[in-house]
Amino acid sequence: MLPPQPSIAVLPFQNMSGDPEQEYFADGMVEEIITALSRFRSLFVIARNSSFTYKGRSVDIKQVGRELGVRYVLEGSVRRSAERVRITAQLIDALTGAHLWADRFDGALEDLFDLQDRVAARVVNEIEPRLAQVELERGRHKPTANLGAYDYFLRAAAISYPMTKERSEEVLRLAYKAVELDPGFAAACGFASWLHAWRGQNQWTDDVVQERAEALRMARRAAEVGKEDAVALAWAAYTLAYVGRESEHAAPLADRAIELNLNLALAWGISGWARLNLGQLDIAIEHLARGMRLSPFDPGVRAWLTATGVAHLLAGRYDESLSWTRRTMQAYPDFPAAWRVAATCHALAGQIEEAKAMCARLRELEPQLRVRNIRDLFAPYRSADLAKFEEGLRIAGLPE
Repeated sequence: MLPPQPSIAVLPFQNMSGDPEQEYFADGMVEEIITALSRFRSLFVIARNSSFTYKGRSVDIKQVGRELGVRYVLEGSVRRSAERVRITAQLIDALTGAHLWADRFDGALEDLFDLQDRVAARVVNEIEPRLAQVELERGRHKPTANLGAYDYFLRAAAISYPMTKERSEEVLRLAYKAVELDPGFAAACGFASWLHAWRGQNQWTDDVVQERAEALRMARRAAEVGKEDAVALAWAAYTLAYVGRESEHAAPLADRAIELNLNLALAWGISGWARLNLGQLDIAIEHLARGMRLSPFDPGVRAWLTATGVAHLLAGRYDESLSWTRRTMQAYPDFPAAWRVAATCHALAGQIEEAKAMCARLRELEPQLRVRNIRDLFAPYRSADLAKFEEGLRIAGLPE
């Protein structure tokens, strides 16, 4: 079903530079156009992580519209040559397949951000001509004035998924190069904070304590220099909540990110997760749902689905919790968090055999998990909520 306001997905643009190494640059242009469009509160914009699932595929625009639930699709190409950039774009009505317009935008590399804004402005003027010019002006931004820093950031983002231990080291190196060139580059600081948090979470480091300390340092720096940067604030909120266990400080940062960019799926998902940690279950469910609608194919969906299941579990709605958790388990059968929720749900609902079966699979996925270390390994839930997991998993057969 289409949302009530105009809705759009921006597909990956073709790299026409004749150099495969410039793929990251084309992807970065699209991400910035998505960001520019997302600032318009009267538009519904699908997140990059979902629109980029079509990268490298021959697509039917009508099918894309149905799968993502949008009325319009933007596609195009990017050519970077020496100090010049050319962006071509065409807007398509996904309901009919009709081409609404096509245009070309040329400029010097130093005018890159202006080019991106011009593309976004043309799309907005075509889709929603009644948008106030003041909103268009407010949406203009420059993440950094340093094109070298911006280039390093694009390179880091381009290789960040799927993440591995080895890849995380290279992504961190690139992110820190961006920060070195521009210490006030908030998005790069926030991205680095998440990378450190993720490395610590997956034990991809010989010094977890140092990794977490650096994650918090970069998160606080991102929050300080990025008061007007939604992405930086969202990543800072995640790190403060997960690593610092400061959900009471993280939730307002995520809310500010949403205020700055109503279409930022990342911010809605992190806000929902922080609210869950604070015991604000209905708000958590609402915010997680908004994140999933904005980015239905996002890599973070497995966590958002599971978090929704946790919210229903903590509210005592075990059937609803299991319904959400099964969706996660079907799509991501090796994601241990979903099995934790399922085992706990079945146990607390009195379905002991089912609970034991879920716990057996959980122990295969997380052999180190014990009742005694649940509070160390789980998300920073409230003490009473962690007690429910301890009770349920103990019943399900998890060793002490």
